[in-house]
Amino acid sequence: MAQDAFEDLVETFEFLEDWEDRYRHVIDMGKAMDPMEDALKVPATKVDGCASQVWLHTNTDGGVLRFQGDSDAMIVKGLIAVLKELYDGLPLDQARAVDAFAEMGRLGLNEHLSSQRSNGLRAMVQRLQQVAGA
Repeated sequence: MAQDAFEDLVETFEFLEDWEDRYRHVIDMGKAMDPMEDALKVPATKVDGCASQVWLHTNTDGGVLRFQGDSDAMIVKGLIAVLKELYDGLPLDQARAVDAFAEMGRLGLNEHLSSQRSNGLRAMVQRLQQVAGA
């Protein structure tokens, strides 16, 4: 079950005519994210399995999944922004129930990412699922 913000993103993607427009939108989402403090970019927050540098700083206070993320690659930073729309603010039990790959498929992202990007996305989702207690 996706959050309202993600449903809005699905609707936006339906209006974008081609993949290049969608790709640009994902990159713009990454650029619009609040910056992650350099002090949080430590080995404990680094996500292994990504071709680029990726950090996810998570918090589960109050039984809700919250996270910040950053990457040195624009498209990956945009994918973090997409994952924020999908996961950030969900109660942990709902976060565990999210089928991220099915949801991303609704955006058409699965067939347009390189295998390296797909592996990186998988690693980020696994980290979030692990934090949520899946």
